[in-house]
Amino acid sequence: MDTKIQTVQDVYAAFGRGDVEAILAVLTDDVDWASEPESSIAPWHGVRRGKAEVPSFFVALAEGLKVTEFTPLAFTSSDTDVMAVIRFGFTVLASGRSGEMDLHHWWRFRDGRIAFYRGTEDTALTAQLLTP
Repeated sequence: MDTKIQTVQDVYAAFGRGDVEAILAVLTDDVDWASEPESSIAPWHGVRRGKAEVPSFFVALAEGLKVTEFTPLAFTSSDTDVMAVIRFGFTVLASGRSGEMDLHHWWRFRDGRIAFYRGTEDTALTAQLLTP
């Protein structure tokens, strides 16, 4: 198996355990991490630069959502990148509203570590479920 895909699968397993330290261990110090980089709809959206800023992404998710499904559906890789599609289900803690969507993750590696992450989601659904 491609070691980059295995690393991403390990990141997903760590996410499922709530083990942010294991995720940080495979990132470069200057990682460029963003979920919906141009959006401010959700607290986990936006760009985080450097390993020290990444934990706030996971805090925002944990404070806002209960994850009900996180199922990797497909992976592909090149010399430097991994692309993944994830089936994601969640309940918004503040409202109790639930939804499901496909997430698209793009991971770029440098010297065996993750240097770049971009995540996309159904921002219209996210906005609908977060609106009081």
